[in-house]
Amino acid sequence: MTEAGEALIVYAARLLGAGGVIALPTETVYGLAADALNPAAVRRVFAIKGRPLDHPLIVHLADAAHLDRYAVDIPAGARTLVERFWPGPLTIVLRKSEIVPPEVTGGQPTVALRIADHPLTHAILRRFGGAVAAPSANRFGRVSPTTAEHVRADLGDEVDLIVDGGPSRVGVESTIVDLTGDVPAILRAGAIGPTALADALGTPVITRAGGNVRVPGTLDAHYAPRATLIVTERDAVPPAPAGRVAELTLPAEPRAAARALYASLRALDEQGYDAIVVTLPPDTEANAAVRDRLLRASANPAGPAS
Repeated sequence: MTEAGEALIVYAARLLGAGGVIALPTETVYGLAADALNPAAVRRVFAIKGRPLDHPLIVHLADAAHLDRYAVDIPAGARTLVERFWPGPLTIVLRKSEIVPPEVTGGQPTVALRIADHPLTHAILRRFGGAVAAPSANRFGRVSPTTAEHVRADLGDEVDLIVDGGPSRVGVESTIVDLTGDVPAILRAGAIGPTALADALGTPVITRAGGNVRVPGTLDAHYAPRATLIVTERDAVPPAPAGRVAELTLPAEPRAAARALYASLRALDEQGYDAIVVTLPPDTEANAAVRDRLLRASANPAGPAS
């Protein structure tokens, strides 16, 4: 680590400790981070994003050993997933401990926890010594940021620091799995799918929409560009939108498509298109996250044009 890098880590950690709000890189998307145990700092995150107060945040830990500080009644399966997938793009929903403020959880008795797989953010959190509540570092409901430049474009100087850790290498938000019920349930699709989770747990994992647990990024309308986004299944004829129209072609390989998705939508927005037409990737487990984000971002969330 260079002297400048060490100075950045110290400065970022001090800002968090003083109740600041900073943008941090992760392998999924950039997050807007504040001390998870500081209700005033957490409320500022909501204000900067324009996020509804009942929409919970993910708590990012510095170390798996801190799990028991923020959660209670932790099942054995949670520890199995922690050992297998942390640090990484997996968020685990557990029953919260008493120290977690209701501002973080949207008033729910559950908390969403993960450890991001990014060395710079990991170093900052270790120096800080606590956990951060961190949604994506963009305006609520809009396209998530995968570079520091995206954060600057969205939030400008409303945050105290933007830490540039390069482009996010996964490119879509983490998988969220709920372990508070009788059966493990994926509430938001991500890079880690039900097959990998079931293999690790030795038990079936379901995918569930709705239910009693609210989690980030699962509203019907989310991740939207300024342009009207129209999605269609392969070989279908999309409706003819008005104005300047762009056609978005994502890479065929699922991981490459995920990395390209948000940056591509932002680039087309910057070019001033009125509408974007995109063909959904095949309906496979590997493509689940990209399909989910495109459908939520589109003008036809009930289903693609056919």
